[in-house]
Amino acid sequence: MNRILGFKNHGKIERGRYTLTISQEQETYLQDTLSFWKELSPTQKDTIRRAMILKRFEEGDSMYGGSENCAGLFLIRKGQVRAFIVSEGGREITLYRLFDRDVCVFSASCMMRNITFEIHVEVEKPTEAFLIPTSTFCRLTQESIHIQSFTNQLMASRFSDVMETLEQVLFISLDHRLANYLLDQAIIEDSDKLKITHEKIANDLGTAREVVSRMLKYFQKEEMVLLNRGTIKLLNKDKLHKLAQG
Repeated sequence: MNRILGFKNHGKIERGRYTLTISQEQETYLQDTLSFWKELSPTQKDTIRRAMILKRFEEGDSMYGGSENCAGLFLIRKGQVRAFIVSEGGREITLYRLFDRDVCVFSASCMMRNITFEIHVEVEKPTEAFLIPTSTFCRLTQESIHIQSFTNQLMASRFSDVMETLEQVLFISLDHRLANYLLDQAIIEDSDKLKITHEKIANDLGTAREVVSRMLKYFQKEEMVLLNRGTIKLLNKDKLHKLAQG
């Protein structure tokens, strides 16, 4: 379950008879994350400040589950989430991941025309995110060409990520993809000992768990990794790099 967090009382912005409370950290975050922020009018900025909600998600929570759950634009304050699709047979494939200061645009995809496929967004690590509700973001998008440009660029960037993933699935052999995946995970976790299951890897790579298990056993035979229950230790990263670059 996700929880809504209140804003800290570190600063006040007066608007008529209302008093809006927002921290300097939150204000700086908006400036750094939203490239259009400096182009907005004081009224438009205040609209976002009033509407946005700081939410907390735990590992395994769903931030977005398809077009029927269109919450709005999520700004990742801290944490890690993954966007993925599910086949008719129930097989998952991870399209991309989002980290601190990334923006989740597909969670507001219901206001975008011609988006007909279902993308799911799941939390992988405890995450805090600012939510700008769909109604607010949609209204401001109609008012500001700068927000429209930001949204279009963000969509193009995410579709580029999706196309890169599909290209790897279609044209790159699994051993190369798996080696690259393990190296990427080591960077993300800042550790050569990964706490991850074969099923999780299979979901990320869009293949079967049994196939991943067989390939990992081959990696272990070649002394590139050491397998234990729930963990994979990278033993020879140079060899994995050579395989990944194949």
